[in-house]
Amino acid sequence: MSTPPIVLDVQGISISFGGLKAVQNFSLKLPRGRLYGLIGPNGAGKTTVFNLLTGVYQADSGTITLDGVKLNGLKPHQIAAAGLSRTFQNIRLFGELSVLDNVRLACHLRGKHSIWSTILRSAYHMGQEAAIHRRSLDLLGILGLDSRAGEQARNLPYGDQRRLEIARALATDPKVLLLDEPAAGMNPQEKKSLRDLIRQIMRQFDVTILLIEHDMGVVMDICERITVLDYGVTIAEDVPKEIQKNPKVIEAYLGEAAPAAH
Repeated sequence: MSTPPIVLDVQGISISFGGLKAVQNFSLKLPRGRLYGLIGPNGAGKTTVFNLLTGVYQADSGTITLDGVKLNGLKPHQIAAAGLSRTFQNIRLFGELSVLDNVRLACHLRGKHSIWSTILRSAYHMGQEAAIHRRSLDLLGILGLDSRAGEQARNLPYGDQRRLEIARALATDPKVLLLDEPAAGMNPQEKKSLRDLIRQIMRQFDVTILLIEHDMGVVMDICERITVLDYGVTIAEDVPKEIQKNPKVIEAYLGEAAPAAH
């Protein structure tokens, strides 16, 4: 079977904050339709990598290419429009807005409104709004949140807020979805449901996923390949079985890594 094309190609990106080298010479090739993991101890630089990929930070060096489009220098909304979307480690929903409106706002990234069609509320504008409404409800249904569409986002249980963040990211129709600790704060049953949901999302949306996660059970279960960071430096990149028994990884985690397979 042929190897799928590379959809996200990261070559040697680095960033320093003052004298601190937060990420050094990070590279990653993510093939289309795959689910890769990015792990490491606290402070290893994982979220900094996500911030570099999504334009929150600009890399001091290196290149980031998404499906042939260079992302360096683009603003976060331009990168989202190019097809790279994310969730956040700390949930960033619009708490005062309804669950439905949180998703509707994200859908507007792909809308084709002009200022005049919006002001005049043309038939085209109304049709666009109706399509966005339907798509938002469909996404909420897939994520199991359709029954809560009218509730304020801040009133959702924690696990459902995580699901809403994923729905909102999917609303931008991404080619690559970055998930930053989606299992954080979840109980074991919620984590099991999350694993099933991520697999479903990959199949249903034909989206490629890069996952940051501290829960080794989740990572080892669903990721096809894993990159390990420590102090901003890549110390390992391999399939889960090999990562579990890699001495550098075990040392970095000081015993926190998953036990080696027998």
